[in-house]
Amino acid sequence: MASFRNSNLVQAWLVLVLATVFGTALAGIQVKLGPVIEENKTRETMEKIPGLVLGKRAGNDGLLISSRVIGVEKNGVSRFYPVYDLRLKDGSLAGHVAKAAAQGYADKIELLLGLDAGGNKITGLFILDQKETPGLGNKILEQPWRDQFTDKAADTPLVVVKTGAAKANEIDGISGATISSRSVAGIVNTTIADIRDKLAATGEKEETE
Repeated sequence: MASFRNSNLVQAWLVLVLATVFGTALAGIQVKLGPVIEENKTRETMEKIPGLVLGKRAGNDGLLISSRVIGVEKNGVSRFYPVYDLRLKDGSLAGHVAKAAAQGYADKIELLLGLDAGGNKITGLFILDQKETPGLGNKILEQPWRDQFTDKAADTPLVVVKTGAAKANEIDGISGATISSRSVAGIVNTTIADIRDKLAATGEKEETE
C-alpha cells in the first residue's frame, strides 16, 4: 500500500514538474514571438486600409495614411481605438479605419472597421485576429460574410438574425456560430458608437504614402 502511495506521489510530482517546464517554455516563446506577431499585424493593417475605405477602387498611388488614437471613457471604463485616416493624393479625406477588439466565443476577436469620411457608412470589415471554432465561428473570416457589413448605415446598430437578413440593419448570422457572429456585430456597433462623433478631428501624424 505504501509503495502504491509513493508511486502516485511520484507521478503527481512528475506531472507538476512537466507542467511547470512546458508552461515556462510556452511563456518564453510567447515573449519572443509577441513583438513579431504585433509587427505582422501592423503591416497587415497598413496594407488593408486602402481597400477597407475605397473597396475595388483602392490603389496605393499617392494615398496618405495618418494615425491617431481615440480615447473614450464610459461608465468608468476607458477604451482606446487606433484610427487611421486615409487621404487621396489631392488631400481630400477618403475615410477612416479603426482597429477594435473584444471577446468572441473562444477568445478575443480583433478587427479593422472601415468608415467613410463622415462616419456615416461602413466601407469594409476585416478580421485581423481570431481563435473561433474551426468550421463554425472562424467563418467570420470569409469575405462573403464580411461583405454584409459593407454599405450599412452607421447611424443604426446592426442586428444579427438567424432567419436571413431582411432589414437594412440586419446581418445574417453564421449557422452554428451565433455567438461569434454577434460578437463581431457587437464590436462594430460599440466602435461606431464610441468614435463616430470624434472622427471629424483628423490626426496630423503621417505614417506612410
